[in-house]
Parts: sequence; structure tokens; C-alpha cells
Amino acid sequence: MSKSFGSVQALIDVDFEVRDGEVMALVGDNGAGKSTLIKCIAGIHPADSGEIFFDGEPVTIHGPKDAVSLGIEVVYQDLALCDNLDVVQNMYLGREAHDQFQRLKEPVMEAKTAEVMKGLAVTTIKSIRQTVATLSGGQRQSVAVARAVLWNSRVVILDEPTAALGVAQTRQVLDLVARLAEQGLAVVLISHNLHDIFEVATRITVLRLGRSIAVYEREKTTQQEVVEAITAGTTSKVPGMARIAPEELT
Repeated sequence: MSKSFGSVQALIDVDFEVRDGEVMALVGDNGAGKSTLIKCIAGIHPADSGEIFFDGEPVTIHGPKDAVSLGIEVVYQDLALCDNLDVVQNMYLGREAHDQFQRLKEPVMEAKTAEVMKGLAVTTIKSIRQTVATLSGGQRQSVAVARAVLWNSRVVILDEPTAALGVAQTRQVLDLVARLAEQGLAVVLISHNLHDIFEVATRITVLRLGRSIAVYEREKTTQQEVVEAITAGTTSKVPGMARIAPEELT
């Protein structure tokens, strides 16, 4: 996939793959192209060239609705939650369930929200009817992730989910990320925190200056190797690095 903004080449023939049941970490320095890549996948930015395959079949994503219809959900760093609304209202924001008289089906929405929260083992939120303004940072992340899962997602992209969180809240979010993969979802984790990545990632894709530099198996590499790839753009073969040809991507 390639994408430019005027004279700025944000992505240059980037290959990227994520599989069901894995956490694929996407790392790189500021300006590496991480945000541009996920926005192209989510249909926010149209790619200049390239192909997207879903379940091995070529697909076209013209906008966010196309991505959502495929089951691609993005949890951005700002979470896009409304502080004055409660958990249930945030979960169904813009997708409320109505009866034939256009009345809100509150019991249905409450039951589904509670079911998703239980399935993700989110136990720190006392009531799904408390306003988001009363929740901690980790609890807000849980709501944002649960909202993404609510809509039968296949791919969940998390943009810096542990940024500005304390130790306990970070642990809570990382556990939640791991549970998403255990449930068979394909998870993309964008983070600058390599410690967090090495806690939960299955594989690690490194971007540098708009190019895909390497793909690492987390169990076969080290943080030092990943840092070297981020900062120096290592392209030679090193232990744990797997080069993926475009024709192998599905």
C-alpha cells in the first residue's frame, strides 16, 4: 500500500498482515506511517495504490462504513467517548436499538452490554449505567474496546491503548488485549511502549519513514533488535526477523 499527501510520501509499498487469534504490534518512530496505515485500512484515507485482502479475498474499502461492514473496528487514542453518557449509551452511540415506535430498547442494550463486558472479563466497572466521566483511564479503555467488540468485529485496531495510564490500569488493558486474541479476533496494537508489546504481541511489524522494514516473531527476537530496526531501518536478516513477500499476504 502507498499513500502520499502532496509531496509527502507517507507510505511506500507497505506490506502488512494480521491473522485471526493473534496480536500484531505495529511500531515505529513518529512519522513512520503507523497512523496513516491504519486510517487507510479503516477507510478514512484512500490509498493511492495497493490491494487489501480480507479472508483471502480482495476487497475495496471506500470509507469507514465499508471497513465496519467487514468487521474492522478502530479504537483511537482519544477513545471517542462521551463523558456525560453512561456505559450503555456509549456502547450504542449512533447505533441505538429501537422498537417499531422508535423507542429505545433499553433492556436489550443493557443485556448485550453486560454480556460483552462479562465475555471480556471486565469486572472493574461497578455499573454499566454509571457515566463515563466517573471512570478511570483503564475503565474508559475497556468501554472503548468493548464497544468495538460489540459489533461482531473480526479485526480490532488499538491506537496507543496504554498511553497515559498507570501501572495497574495498563495491566488491565493488556489483559483485555490478550483476551481479544484468545477469542479469535485479529488484533493490531500500536504502541511506543516495547515492554507492553513484548507482554502481549504475537508478531511485530516495524515501519520506518513510510516503509515496512521487518516482521518479527516476538518469541524469537529482543527489544534491542526491534529498537535497532526502528532507529536504523535494519533490512539485513537478523535472528527472529521474517521477510514477507507481497504475494504471501492474505
